[in-house]
Amino acid sequence: MPVHPICADLDLELSLLDLPGGPLAVLRAAPEVRTRATVLLVPGFTGSKEDFRLLAAPLVRAGHPVVLLDQRGQHQSPGPDDLGAYTVEALAADLLAVVDDLREGPVHLVGHSFGGLVARAAVLQRPEAFRSLTLMGSGPAGLTGPRTTVLEPLRELAAHGIGTVVEAMDALNAADQRFLALDASTQCFLRDRMLASSPRALIGMSYGLEGEPDRVAVLRATGVPVLVVHGEDDDAWSPASQTDMAERLGATHAVVPDAVHSPAVEQPEATVKALLAFFPEPATEL
Repeated sequence: MPVHPICADLDLELSLLDLPGGPLAVLRAAPEVRTRATVLLVPGFTGSKEDFRLLAAPLVRAGHPVVLLDQRGQHQSPGPDDLGAYTVEALAADLLAVVDDLREGPVHLVGHSFGGLVARAAVLQRPEAFRSLTLMGSGPAGLTGPRTTVLEPLRELAAHGIGTVVEAMDALNAADQRFLALDASTQCFLRDRMLASSPRALIGMSYGLEGEPDRVAVLRATGVPVLVVHGEDDDAWSPASQTDMAERLGATHAVVPDAVHSPAVEQPEATVKALLAFFPEPATEL
């Protein structure tokens, strides 16, 4: 299982973790001298570990080992056909199994979008396993608003197989100026990733993305430090809803300028700075 070419020039080691819930693909990097806690990064609904590729090197330079993973059914992590394997709680159990596999102290957990809902569930299951939680472009409950209108059509397409999903994606991307502005390697990666993903994972995760309840008060009660960080123009959970969530949590709040829903890709330098300024331990200059 090779590292995708989009990560070929990065110092990241790819491996497959054999966990109780099934194998997970992870990319790792570590500093020569470790001075900070591990950062575990969890991608969103149609994402993958590569979404965090531009954060890895600066985090390592700051002394943090990093672990980037595909959730089950995403990209290089095979997933079962059982839709019950893709609930938020089941996916959160995978994160706890990764922490156990690391055999070290509490880690910093970063979840993007749907990955934030999964990360939150892991913290609620076992708060002592985490030094901190970062919710990146994620919200207080399931997704609402215009993006939800694509979920039922996506489920119908996925029921016919991933090839049907990719055909529809190709048609949409052909008229999407944001996609067309990407370089060719990124366009190829996004298509390759979707082709490798499980259609059952898309269906199962989509229900969790819609149906997750508001657990802000319960999360605050854990006492785990939280960072809410999002793009200033986030078009999934609105910036206003994330600001309100940060206030309800008593969380640190950071807004990434000139970013939409994927600040780790769109503005990686500003995103890393927000993370390092937040992590509740001394930070190293980049």
